[in-house]
Amino acid sequence: MSTPPPSPSPLPSSPLSPPPPARHLPRRLLQLYAGLALYGVSAALLVEAGLGMEPWGVLHQGLAELTGLTIGVVSIVVGAVVLLLWIPLRQRPGLGTVSNVFVVGLAMDGALALLPDAHTLAVRIPLMLAGVLLNGVATGLYIAARFGPGPRDGLMTGLHRRTGRSIRLVRTAIEVAVVATGFVLGGTVGAGTVLYALAIGPLAQLSLRLFAVSPASPGGSTVVAAGPPGQAILPG
Repeated sequence: MSTPPPSPSPLPSSPLSPPPPARHLPRRLLQLYAGLALYGVSAALLVEAGLGMEPWGVLHQGLAELTGLTIGVVSIVVGAVVLLLWIPLRQRPGLGTVSNVFVVGLAMDGALALLPDAHTLAVRIPLMLAGVLLNGVATGLYIAARFGPGPRDGLMTGLHRRTGRSIRLVRTAIEVAVVATGFVLGGTVGAGTVLYALAIGPLAQLSLRLFAVSPASPGGSTVVAAGPPGQAILPG
């Protein structure tokens, strides 16, 4: 009989650690909605840069081209559809999950309405860099609030549990499929996509530690469901 592997050390945003005390609830709510809004703004910056989107952004952009809907509305629709896939996977949504579906898309459309058109590389490259950096900050704010995973992260962790495959393999398979589909539909894949893939992990990890909310002592009460697993560092 094989010996089970040791449990990983809990990250600040992991449900393996005790939940934050109730006195941190206002701060957590602020982090949640600030993070989701900034995530939408960061996606809008990548759209305006036109040098490549993050994986799900490529799909949203491609569907927007196909349907004529705004990319923010497409993001909301896709998030809602993905959330329905949680049912057979027996995933339980939290406040952050439901909020993610709406706030990111609305913030993205709002930012796109305000941002001027960018035509030269001298403007587009800084927009791309700002989009990736802001996305990392937004990721830390949102996940460290610990109100539950986003719809897309929940799909990943649900498939991980049901299939027994590693988080890395499941995430890679989902994102390759999402990028390929979005690209075929007209989404932008480019330098921004590659930069995002390389930079978002370290940026999100740093941001998670920066914005972590101190957990309560063991046995303390909890106000909401715990957040996503430590491996699922990207909201979606």
